[in-house]
Amino acid sequence: MIVEDLNLFLANLNVFYRKLQNYHWNIKGEDFFNVHAKLEEFYDDINEQVDEIAEHILIIDGQPLGTMNDYLEIAQIKEAQNEKKDSRSIFETILKDYCILVENATKVKEDADNEKKYATSALMDEYLLDYGKKVWMIRQVLMK
Repeated sequence: MIVEDLNLFLANLNVFYRKLQNYHWNIKGEDFFNVHAKLEEFYDDINEQVDEIAEHILIIDGQPLGTMNDYLEIAQIKEAQNEKKDSRSIFETILKDYCILVENATKVKEDADNEKKYATSALMDEYLLDYGKKVWMIRQVLMK
């Protein structure tokens, strides 16, 4: 069901937002300034998506989940620990998380297409393009 898929997506976005912000606060190393700024860019983007997905759930007559307990109960993305991290380990982790978001958006899109919910499908197209580019960029950072 699309609303359930969207709520899973919303849960992952919310946990990912907190994780990115945690990493933003706890980045260490000589590339601190660049990565600190990039993480802020990432979490600002995710924050906008949280609002957009929650509102979209309401538009299609669903009820968005709204508590951290709700999110943590179903999210596939796991929270970050409160510890200093280097950029390589951060990028390795968030690459996996962006791949989870790609899977979520793909599932929502497939279900939306099957149910002829084309506005929902079109919204997922935007996210798939965005995440695809971020996955590619992060992979470039991690190349040796």
